[in-house]
This record gives sequence, structure tokens and C-alpha cells, in this order.
Amino acid sequence: MICKISFWKWGIPFDIAGKEEKIGLLEKKSAQPGFWDDPAAAQGLMQELTEVRDVVAGYRNVERELEEVLILAQLGMEEGDEGTVAEAAALSRDLRGQVEKMEILALFPGKYDGHNAILTLHAGAGGTEAQDWVEMLLRMYTRWAEAKDYGVEILDMLPGEEAGVKWVTLLIAGKNAYGHLKGEMGVHRMVRISPFDSSGRRHTSFAAVEVMPEVQEQDLPEIDPQDLRVDTFRASGAGGQHVNKTDSAVRLTHLPTGIVVTCQGERSQHSNRLTAMKILLAKLWEQRQRAREEKLDELRGEQREIAWGSQIRSYVFHPYKLVKDHRTEVEVGNAEGVMDGNLDPFIYAYLRRKAN
Repeated sequence: MICKISFWKWGIPFDIAGKEEKIGLLEKKSAQPGFWDDPAAAQGLMQELTEVRDVVAGYRNVERELEEVLILAQLGMEEGDEGTVAEAAALSRDLRGQVEKMEILALFPGKYDGHNAILTLHAGAGGTEAQDWVEMLLRMYTRWAEAKDYGVEILDMLPGEEAGVKWVTLLIAGKNAYGHLKGEMGVHRMVRISPFDSSGRRHTSFAAVEVMPEVQEQDLPEIDPQDLRVDTFRASGAGGQHVNKTDSAVRLTHLPTGIVVTCQGERSQHSNRLTAMKILLAKLWEQRQRAREEKLDELRGEQREIAWGSQIRSYVFHPYKLVKDHRTEVEVGNAEGVMDGNLDPFIYAYLRRKAN
């Protein structure tokens, strides 16, 4: 007999009644006079309304189809008709696939979970080895994003002097990109035999991952131009070599908060300024959200030193191969597969834990 409860394997609360109530409230707002006077806000509300409606409709559709499958299976069993029972089993498998997709979508309840993600990777303790580790993580997240059909754009990057990358900021564009990646915030630790050590010794390296949603100016209070200090300078690459001989790099300082953003990845000062502003907006949003939270780790994890004892995940390549998330205890023995972008076991385990 097909068990109805077994379809909801993660126990994630869908709160359909709450969503139906929300649909009513959003519909009332959309019917108010002057609703379209602010097109951007109106469009955002209508998009939210569509998304909530789709969730409720999908849930109700699965409920109806599941009842039909249960009746079909019961009839087949009562009549001893193996063909009917097999048909019911096949339909139940299709339904299970639909439910799993719905459960994944239910993991992204946050207002900004559906946004693009801005990811910044910083080398920590470990010198050149740590910078090489950042480059490896850059490849890992790029592979993961490409497998999800997300767009990947490097916004800014500073190469290491000998090898690797000191820090890099990239935009991962796609539906629920931030929702997927917000749990990647924290320190990532690698253990391996270093290719940069002629003695073949084992080294431990650290890198910090920062994740923010891409936000628009309307998501924040208007920024007073007098609150911004803009400095320009020559962009430099590895070994201090100049990318060009003009002052194309831009540093933005938001004076009220002290937030500083530097961008030198583009060849023109105008492009660097636009990119820096995009990152600054994300940082201002993050700070505003953090101020509203009772606990800092609810949004971006505890602020810790990028070194021993602070990692959220360890990637071990010697003396054995294992990737372990220290928050969820999820372990994957195929370390090469993880580095090729197989991050979903860690991402979904973290999101399920937060949802329950």
C-alpha cells in the first residue's frame, strides 16, 4: 500500500493555510487605488503573489493526484490486478519527484532567498597555500553554479603573488541562488600535501566565504552622495604589475558605516564604480538585516578568525579523503566530486536543519 505520509520525507512545514491567508492579503493590496503608482513595488508584490499561488496550487494538485493514486492502488490490490498496481506505483514515483521539488522550494522562505548571490572568497592563514585554496574554491562554486544553469560573473579579483587568488568576488545569477548559498558563509579548511612544499609535508589552509544577496537601491534607504567618498587609483595585479596605467580602480567608502569596497577588476573606472556600488549595496543590506536580528549567527554565522577551530567545513585530501560539514555532520568521501561542484548534500542538509 502506498503511504501518503512517506511523500513528505523531510518533514518541512509548508504552512498552506498561512500561504492561502497571505494570498488574500496580497490580493487586497493589489486591488487598492494607486497600487501601480510605484511600478517597482507593485511588480515585486505581484511576483510574490504569483510565487505563493504556485506553491499552494502545486500542493493542492499533488494532494488530489495522490488520493487518486491511493484509490487506484487499492482497487488493483482488491481485484488482484498486478497491472493496475504497477500503474499506481509508477504514478506514485512521478508524484514523489514533484513533492521533492516542492520540498526544495520550501527551503527558501526568506524574502531575498530568490535573489542572485554575491560571493566573496578571502585567503586566510596559510600564505600561498591558502591563496591556492581560494582558487580551488572559486572553481568549485563555479562548477556548482554551472550545473544549476546559473550565470557566473567575476566582479573583482586580486591574484596571489606566486599562485592562486588572494580574494575574489563573484556574482552567481539565478533563481534562489542566494537561498542555496547563504549557508556557505563561514571558514572552509583544507588539509593536503602541499605542491608548494618541496619537502612534501602536509599543510592546513583556510579561506573565508562571505555570501550576500544582490539587492537593488529600492531595497534600501536612499544613499546620500555626501555619505560616499570615492577614491581612484591604479589597478595592480600579481607581483605589483599594473593592469593599466590609468586610475581605473575605485574605492568606495560609506562614511556613516565605515564600509569600504574596492573594485579593480574592470578596465574602466566607470565599470569599476558600478560594480563597487553593487557590492556596497549588498553590504549595506547585510548590515541592516544584521541589526534587526537578535543573534548575528542567524544571518551570517559567528564572526571568527580565519584559522584553526573556526571552520564550518573541512576538506581533507591527506592522509584520507573526506569532506565534512561540522554543523550538520554530513560527510562525503568523494572529495574530488565535491571539488567538481557536488555541494548539494551539504547545502540541502543545512537548509533542512534550519527549516525544521
